[in-house]
Amino acid sequence: MRDFNSLKIAVAGTGYVGLSIATLLSQHHEVHAVDIVPEKVDLINNKKSPIQDDYIEKYLAEKNLNLTATLDAKEAYSDADFVVIAAPTNVYSTNRIDVASSKRTCFAH
Repeated sequence: MRDFNSLKIAVAGTGYVGLSIATLLSQHHEVHAVDIVPEKVDLINNKKSPIQDDYIEKYLAEKNLNLTATLDAKEAYSDADFVVIAAPTNVYSTNRIDVASSKRTCFAH
C-alpha cells in the first residue's frame, strides 16, 4: 500500500454518490472513476459534470483534482489501494434490497 497521503482509489459508478466521492477524494489522492457510459467518462475528463450538482460542477471546473474517468475497470482496479463501489441499489416497497447491480460490479473483473 502507498503512503496514506497519496493513495490510488478507484470509484465504480459516476452517479451522484460515486462522483461526489471521487471528486472529494481526488483533491488529495489519485482517483479513477469507472463508468460504462462513454459520454459520462468524456464529460468528466473534460471537467464537466454529467449530473446537475452545483458543488460537483464547481469543483470540476475550478479545483486542481487528480481525477480521471475511464471505461476500463480492469485497469482502474488492478493496482488501486481501495475500490469504492457506488452502484445503484434498488429498494422495494417491502424494504427488501436488490443488490444484483452491486454484485455484478464487484465480480465484473
